[in-house]
Amino acid sequence: MKNTQEKKKKGNGSMLLIVAALLLGAIAAFLAFSNNDSKPDDNVAQGQNIAPITNGGDLIINAKDIAEEARFYPYQAGAIYMEVFAVKASDGTIRTALNTCQICYDSGYGYYKQFGNKVICQNCGNEFGVDDIEKIRGGCNPVPVTSEFKKIDGDNIAISEQFLSDNKGYFANWKRD
Repeated sequence: MKNTQEKKKKGNGSMLLIVAALLLGAIAAFLAFSNNDSKPDDNVAQGQNIAPITNGGDLIINAKDIAEEARFYPYQAGAIYMEVFAVKASDGTIRTALNTCQICYDSGYGYYKQFGNKVICQNCGNEFGVDDIEKIRGGCNPVPVTSEFKKIDGDNIAISEQFLSDNKGYFANWKRD
């Protein structure tokens, strides 16, 4: 009888360890999948993801680095990861926008990849001409970063921290595959 009770106690201890391990695993999995402030892998970005430069919270873009191929600039607004992209239009001007769609952003997949002189929404497939960035507002288009929200100072473009913070909601569900 004594051996039976000892075996029972050992069995209960093993069962508790198994349950604890499963519970810890479930918590770890939940945290890993629900973590919304992690940066997506750079290898999924179309073009080149550039290390962000900030000045007092503003995002600074070196205008000399901008070409016909869009460059993507990460920005952290609190717990939200965001991206701004900059590209040179056919008239030589630099166009800037948030890398999210004004309509599809809530899906998490309303971000853009560039193909030739167009950017394409990865949620709905809408094609948008590089020359139209910042010029056309509304609809399934990139969120423009217009002159009232940025300053051009010599060779740098500074996008205001306030503008980025005000628009971080566009990235709350952002997912890149």
